[in-house]
Amino acid sequence: MHIDEDTSAWLGCPTPLEMYKHQCSLLEDELSETQALLRKARKNIAGLVQMNDALATGKAEAQAVLKKALAEIGELKERCSEPAILGMKLVAEQRDYLLRENQRILLELSVLSGPQP
Repeated sequence: MHIDEDTSAWLGCPTPLEMYKHQCSLLEDELSETQALLRKARKNIAGLVQMNDALATGKAEAQAVLKKALAEIGELKERCSEPAILGMKLVAEQRDYLLRENQRILLELSVLSGPQP
């Protein structure tokens, strides 16, 4: 028996050309699957880019509205602290104080004068 026997002609053993064709077929299948995954990933990335653009636009609009609202709040605070308004508040406080004092004095007067017939 020869140890260096050529087994390539045995029944059921593929030839080198058949093995190369099979390997090539496997690689082609893997390549088409990879291309499909790549197309799907590119679509996902495009969707994410659109979402990011929409969010960036919304953020810019919200920041502009916030800036405008903060400016308006500052203006209203300034107007509320103007001397005319502070003077009106002082007059209102004095009026309330005088009204309470008047009511207190009227009550004392009615107690001191006693019941009237």
